[in-house]
Amino acid sequence: MTAEGGSAGSQTLMRGLDVIEAVAAGADTLGPLSARLDLTRSTTHRLASALVERGYLSFTPRAGYRLGTKLLELGHAAEAQIELIPIARPHLEALSIATEDTVHLGVLDHDRALYLDKTPGRRRITISSRAGDRQPLSSTGLGKALMLDHPPEYWRARFMEDQASGAQTVEAALWEERMRGYTAVGCAFDLEENEDQIRCVAAPIRDAGNRIVAAISVSSAAQYMDDDRMQALSGEMIATAAAISCELGWAPRMGGKK
Repeated sequence: MTAEGGSAGSQTLMRGLDVIEAVAAGADTLGPLSARLDLTRSTTHRLASALVERGYLSFTPRAGYRLGTKLLELGHAAEAQIELIPIARPHLEALSIATEDTVHLGVLDHDRALYLDKTPGRRRITISSRAGDRQPLSSTGLGKALMLDHPPEYWRARFMEDQASGAQTVEAALWEERMRGYTAVGCAFDLEENEDQIRCVAAPIRDAGNRIVAAISVSSAAQYMDDDRMQALSGEMIATAAAISCELGWAPRMGGKK
């Protein structure tokens, strides 16, 4: 292919992508499309027709253009190719080095917190968690962070279940008050509720749809995690979770909370 031919092909490709983005933004008929793209109606029709033929757009008389099923197919394929652990691992390792504490990554799984990864800290502390563990939601920082977008009814149900199994000893009203505070700031604490003398700070990870899909936590012995340090770590945890979220397609303009 000549340089001139390659340049023309790239320009056509970019224009085709512009057409898709314009339709996604609401330009669904030929007139608005050509005006938005500053192209002639004939050029716009040619590009749109090629995209319809390949399934990237669909066209219905009187309704106009819509995004096609091919984009949905590619979206699912892209989502499947994104692996949370490899994306999060460098951030977890950096956080562990910076804090010298143990860092966890987990997801919500059948009303439990499933631990996917653990990066040990440098302190001589034994934290019993391990990758593959399922822990209660209401007594772990990670679990609370995973629940921040859920309604209070869901919180209460998990709390009652965990209390019945012996995982919770704190008063229900105090626990729910803390959960409301965690939701307001976008991170959560474990105040020795899950493991004696172990405290942690956790923050949620969000996807492109602003949904909480995972959470990270920093855990340490209570002697290294007084109230002041937990408050100081909150900002660092939120920032790290946001950095991971951005790699999953989350946009900061959406905000960290609903």
